[in-house]
Amino acid sequence: MPHGFVRDMLKTDNENFRLQLGACLLGSLLLGISYISNFLFDYPEFSAFVSLPAAVLLGAPLVYNALKDLWLNRIEMNELAALSFVASLASSQYKVAALIALFLVGSQLIEYRSQLGAQKNLEALLKLSPRKAWVQTRNGLKEIDAAELAPGDIVQVRPGDQIPGDGTVIDGFSTVDESALTGESLPIEKQPGNKVFGGTINQTGVLTIRVTVQVHDSTFAKIQGLITQAQKNQTPVTRLANRYVSWYTPIILMCAAIVLFFTHDIDRAIAMLIVACPCTIILSTPTALVAALSAAARLGVIVKNLHFLEVANRINTLMFDKTGTLTTGQLSITSINASEEVNEDELLTLAASIEQYSTHPVAKAVVAEAEKRNLKLWNTLDVKEKPGCGIQGKVKGESIAVGRRNWIEQLCPECPLQEINASGTTRLYVAQNNRLIGVFHLADTIRPDATAVIRGLQNQSDLQIIMLTGDQHAAAKRIAEQLSCDVESEIMPDQKMARVEKARRSGAVVGVVGDGVNDAPALAAGDVSIAMGAAGSDVAIHSAGIILMNNKLDRIAFILNLSHRVVATIRQNLIFSTLFILTLFWLSAGGAISPVLAAILHTSSSLFVVFNSARLLRVGEELS
Repeated sequence: MPHGFVRDMLKTDNENFRLQLGACLLGSLLLGISYISNFLFDYPEFSAFVSLPAAVLLGAPLVYNALKDLWLNRIEMNELAALSFVASLASSQYKVAALIALFLVGSQLIEYRSQLGAQKNLEALLKLSPRKAWVQTRNGLKEIDAAELAPGDIVQVRPGDQIPGDGTVIDGFSTVDESALTGESLPIEKQPGNKVFGGTINQTGVLTIRVTVQVHDSTFAKIQGLITQAQKNQTPVTRLANRYVSWYTPIILMCAAIVLFFTHDIDRAIAMLIVACPCTIILSTPTALVAALSAAARLGVIVKNLHFLEVANRINTLMFDKTGTLTTGQLSITSINASEEVNEDELLTLAASIEQYSTHPVAKAVVAEAEKRNLKLWNTLDVKEKPGCGIQGKVKGESIAVGRRNWIEQLCPECPLQEINASGTTRLYVAQNNRLIGVFHLADTIRPDATAVIRGLQNQSDLQIIMLTGDQHAAAKRIAEQLSCDVESEIMPDQKMARVEKARRSGAVVGVVGDGVNDAPALAAGDVSIAMGAAGSDVAIHSAGIILMNNKLDRIAFILNLSHRVVATIRQNLIFSTLFILTLFWLSAGGAISPVLAAILHTSSSLFVVFNSARLLRVGEELS
C-alpha cells in the first residue's frame, strides 16, 4: 500500500473523528450546564432550553446511523439507540435523551478511535524501515535512499547504523543486534560470508555488505505484509446485546399497537413504550467497558480494541515472546568457574580491568558484574582487541587475555581446555600468562516477576502457556525450565504467526504477548494481543489491542481478571434489564403503571446498571 494512500486515508478518518468528537464535547458541555443550572438556580425553563440542543448534538449521529442502516436494510443496535433517543425526546425528556446519546456516542467514538490506531501500524512500519544507505561508487561513498538499492549494490554500514537491506557481508567484522527481527536475545557476530537483514542494527565494527534482494522483497518488508494479512483475517467479536436487536423493536411496537387497539388507552401504550425503551440494555455494555477502561488506565494498561476485553475471558492458550517480554534481553553473568589460583572476585577484577576498554556486549556484562560487586578495577597497559576472538593486555605486570575458547586455546597450547557444561549459556575464557584461570557463563536473564506471574497464571486457571523464541534450543530450554512452561525455539516471525494460526484453527482462543517487530505478525494474528509498550517497538504497539505502558507482567493476570469481571457485569446488566423490562412492560399493558411512574422506574433501572458497572473501577486496586 503506497505511503501517500495510507496518509490520506488516516487524514480523512481523523477529520471525521474530530468532527464527531467536537459535537460530543459541545453536547456534553450543554448537558452539564443544564444540570448545574437546574440544581443551583432552580431554573427549569433555562435547563430545558439548554438540554434540547445538547440532546440534538449528541443524538444526531445515532439517528443518522439508524436511518443509514434502514436504508441499507440492516437492523443493528443503532435502531434501538435511535428509538430510545427519539422516544425520550418526543416525551420532552431532553436530559434523559441527551444522557443516553452521550453514553452511546462516547462508546462509538472510543471504538472508532481504536480502529484508527490499528490502521496506523502500516505507517509505523514505514517509519521503521531503513531510510538511508551509503553505497560504494566509482567516486567513493554516496548516500542514497534505501529504497533505491538494487541487488549487487555494495554498501558500507558504520557502528550504530541501521543495515539498509538484506545482503551478505563481504568485508569487516562486527556484532549485529537482530533482536527486533528474529527475537535472538544475544547480538550476532558477523564476518565475511554471513547473511544480514535490513532493519537490524550494526553495533561494533564497520561492515561492507553486498545487497542480495530488492528492498520490497526483504525480510522486513515481508513482516509488513504478514501484519496486513493477519489483520484482514481477524474476525471482530459480536456484542451480546446485538443478538436480539433484529426482533426486539418490531415486537415492542406490535405489542403497544395491540394494547392501544383493544383498550383505546393511550396512557397504557405510552407507558409500555417508556419502560420498553432499551436504555438499560443499551447502557449495559458501554458503561461496563468505560469503567473497565478507567481501571485499566490506572494501572498503565491501555485497551485499544474494546472487543478484546470480551475475548480475553475465553483465552485458553497464552503465547509469550521470550526476549524483552519474559527476559530482560540483556546479558549477565550466571556463574563463574575460577581455578585454584584465584577466587571469583579476583578473576572478575582481572577480566573487567581488560574488558572496560571494549564496547562488546559480553564485555559490558563482565564490567557490570564487577560494578555490582563493588570491585575496584586496575589500570591496564598494551590493550589490544582482536575482533571475533577477544581482548588482551597487561594488568599489574601480568598478561591477561579474555575471549573465545578457540583463541584462548591458541594462547595456552600447553594447557588444553576442558569442556565446560553449561547448556544455553555463552562462555568467556580468561587466561593469565598463557594459563587458563577461569570461565564466565553468560546468558539472558529472566525478569524478576516472570516466574511468579507464569506460575500464578497456571495455578489460577487452566491455561496452556507457551514461550516462542528465535533463540537456540539450549538457551530457550534453560529459560522454559525456570518458568515451568512449554517452549518452541528457533522460529522466525512468519513461523510464530503460523503457530498462532494453527492453534486457533484447532479451536484454541489464543492470547499473544510480545514487544518487538518480530512479534508483530503473531500479535496481529492472535485473538487477543498484548504489547509490552514500555520496551516494545512501535510496530508491536500498533499491532496489539492491549498495551502495557510498563514492564510489569502481573498486568497480564489483571487483564484476564478484568475480562472475566467485564463479561460477568455485562451479563448481569443484560439479565436485570431484560427481566425489568418484561415485568414492567406487562404491568404497563395491564394499566398498573402510569406513564409518570414508568419514567421514574425507567430512570431507576438505568442508575442500577450504571452503579453495577461502576464496581469495575475497583478491579486491580491491590496492584496500585
